[in-house]
Amino acid sequence: MNIFEKSLAIKNHEIKATENVENFTNLIEKENKSINAFLELDTSASIKAQEIDEKIKNKEKVGSLAGLVFAVKANINVEDLIISAGSKTLENYYGSYDATVIKRIKEEDGIIIGMTNMDEFGVGCSTENSFYGACKNPACPGKIPGGSSGGSAAAIAANMCDISLGSDTGGSIRNPASHCGIIGFKPSYGAVSRQGLVDLAPSFDQIGPLANDMTGIAIALDTMVGFDNTDCTSIKEKFPNFTEIATESEEKLQDSIKSMKIATIKQFQEKSESSVNDVIDNSLDKLKDLGADVVELSFENIDLCLASHYVISYVEFFSGTRKYDGLKFGHKIEDVCGEEVLRRLDLGAYISESKNRDKYYKKALQGRTLIKNEVEKLLKDVDLIVGPTVPKLPYEIGEKLEPMEKYAYDVLTVIANLTGMPAGSINAGDSNGIPVGLSFQGKFMDDAKVIRAMSAYETLN
Repeated sequence: MNIFEKSLAIKNHEIKATENVENFTNLIEKENKSINAFLELDTSASIKAQEIDEKIKNKEKVGSLAGLVFAVKANINVEDLIISAGSKTLENYYGSYDATVIKRIKEEDGIIIGMTNMDEFGVGCSTENSFYGACKNPACPGKIPGGSSGGSAAAIAANMCDISLGSDTGGSIRNPASHCGIIGFKPSYGAVSRQGLVDLAPSFDQIGPLANDMTGIAIALDTMVGFDNTDCTSIKEKFPNFTEIATESEEKLQDSIKSMKIATIKQFQEKSESSVNDVIDNSLDKLKDLGADVVELSFENIDLCLASHYVISYVEFFSGTRKYDGLKFGHKIEDVCGEEVLRRLDLGAYISESKNRDKYYKKALQGRTLIKNEVEKLLKDVDLIVGPTVPKLPYEIGEKLEPMEKYAYDVLTVIANLTGMPAGSINAGDSNGIPVGLSFQGKFMDDAKVIRAMSAYETLN
């Protein structure tokens, strides 16, 4: 059954919430040593499950997420759990409050089972840059799971929870979703509250869900989206019911594709390996067979994307980490952080100097504006941009790559963060057993159209 059907079964007492938690807990205890997806489990999960079962038994009203089990990336605050952000810097920092998204999940009777592994402070695309050790990919052993939300993706791929939460700065939800053969979604910037998130780059970061099916993505979004007056980036926007979209009939979902004009981007294909393009081409053929009007467009500013994104994120990361000085809590970040974090701090400090600001940071902001304007033009006459999520297949854990070789994994995903538009990744198939993700990107605040198209595509597999 899918997540929506499971939710109904729990509410109808066909499945007990306690059974759901117990099954996941047993699997985590058995498998997590080899995968390293979870850093900590919430010991109160079974108590919460008992309370939900008791409510259902007594025919009391329960929330929309009643009994569903969530894993949470270790940079999202959950009260009384360690919010380490994958770093020794915060190894002893216990959340003193719930982030807005966690509060909303708990209010709807969702159950938090634990905190997941991640690249330290979100810097990385492999979840190898974690103080707690590398996370493994359950979908293709020996390969990286992607990052920085690798633990959240691996937890879903290993069936250790119903839904997980990640954060996406330059592809950190979609990249691991692609590598692990699951679904990940980055909402439009401002659609989901960032309050309670340990930021990497505040102007890019968004919290979003990962799951094995689209109803899991949708049911999580219905709880998470919405204005939050404690987050200055939150937008007052009325969203449709995503669960209703994802649970429409197969026929209705597939019919909706017939009215869509979908763009592929020439440069996306040029940046991608042939092994990836072969799988993506097959997926595009399926959309064409449904009646989608697929056109090829050109994105001239693609080579500005990585440079603009990384320069801006270096500066924002450096500025945001000045509070980790070891005086009030934790350790001084520069004293205990890993090589990649230190590299980005040094670059952020250098670019932030007054003599360098105009030369690098100002130009990166100008690049961001050019990219945003071009993407808006590309989307003016089409509904969606569809193509590969990541241009390369995941590499072997421990394989030595130069920093720029790793950053190149982000070239197609950073675009959605630079522009703020919604973007998702769904499994398109595999290349010799290695998953390949299909990316769907839409206009800013057109999240529902992206969810509808991804749900329609899911019915084809």
